[in-house]
Amino acid sequence: MNTIQSVSEKSAVSGVERDVENTINQGHKSKQPYIQREDAVYLRVTFSFFAVGLATFALLYFVQPILPILSDEFDISPANSSLALSLSTGMLSLGLLITGPLSDALGRKHVMVVSLIATAIFTLLSSVVTSWHGILFMRALVGLSLSGVAAVAMTYLSEEIHPSYVTLSIGLYISGNSIGGMSGRLITGVIADHYSWRIAVILLGTFALISAIAFWKMLPESRHFKSSSLRPKSLLINLKLHLRDQGLPLLFAEAFLLMGSFVTMFNYIGYRLLEAPYHLSQTIVGLLSVVYLTGTYSATKAGRLISKHGRGKVLLAAISMMLIGCLITLFSPIWAVILGVMILTTGFFAAHAVASGWIGQRAKRAKAQASSLYLFCYYSGSSIAGTLGGIFWSYFAWNGVAAFISLLMIIAIYLGLRLNKLPK
Repeated sequence: MNTIQSVSEKSAVSGVERDVENTINQGHKSKQPYIQREDAVYLRVTFSFFAVGLATFALLYFVQPILPILSDEFDISPANSSLALSLSTGMLSLGLLITGPLSDALGRKHVMVVSLIATAIFTLLSSVVTSWHGILFMRALVGLSLSGVAAVAMTYLSEEIHPSYVTLSIGLYISGNSIGGMSGRLITGVIADHYSWRIAVILLGTFALISAIAFWKMLPESRHFKSSSLRPKSLLINLKLHLRDQGLPLLFAEAFLLMGSFVTMFNYIGYRLLEAPYHLSQTIVGLLSVVYLTGTYSATKAGRLISKHGRGKVLLAAISMMLIGCLITLFSPIWAVILGVMILTTGFFAAHAVASGWIGQRAKRAKAQASSLYLFCYYSGSSIAGTLGGIFWSYFAWNGVAAFISLLMIIAIYLGLRLNKLPK
């Protein structure tokens, strides 16, 4: 019986390998050119995805600086307050398992446009909901809708942009993520301090709706997309291929650890800075998100360093930066805390740019599904570690949060060492 099963699995895999070979051969025969950096359409595509990255991260993470406000307004603990983010990222990670394969069957652009419009609408609705459970429900829908963008964006770029410029394009997209995360936090923190966090939500939702319409009009249709089956058997075979790869499971684990550490830092640093001995205002806490600009630089810089030093070494250096930054936040002076957060942020965006780009290089088939698995782990880290950090904060204050993040980073460094030893 085991022999029959083994033969069956080998036949299925060999069939997949033949499909891969046929796809590659079709790609060589295709007369459709890839988008080059000097092409006029390259600027349209790059700007479109920069704007999308900005809008999605702004909508996903604008709640972080107002978590203490939500704790007070709804009389809930920090861990419960963090559910406003954790529930969104949790639903996003689950949605990725659907929207990635869905885009492999239906196409890239349509899935992304519908997802962006739905996200903007649910965000606007959340501004008028008055119950805590109602807000959590809307935030869950926001996360589920955003999965259609997160699962497909990097796949579209890897399919349509010339291979020589894919890493740069993904770096620019992730730069949009960093600026979006900064803008969402900054706008919400300042407006919440002077007016109301609900007004900030209305502004962000309106911006996202405008971005979705612009994205729809500006982004060209896919030239190299080839529809694949949604049959469960095909999805299962592709999943087995991804998990049998030497590097992909390690990259999936890295995604969980990197994002979990990053989100935990920003979820609870606001609680620390609002309390003694700092007593900073909500506006100043929101301004802390300016450190995201370092991620805009490091994400694109990492892409250039890869060609010189290799993916493994750049990834290890970036993760080490995150660990160093976390340890620096243990010192009391405010400049040390800000410096530590800045170093951790710089390392995070560089590490994410390297790891996410590595997925497309290692996945030989169903690249959107591979990206979805990476992002599933990425946002699961945000959801699970981001909430667990609240427990460490409640019992051990900032020392506990820093110890938790440091543990995640040490594991990430170990996995990075294993990735670095893989054949090039």
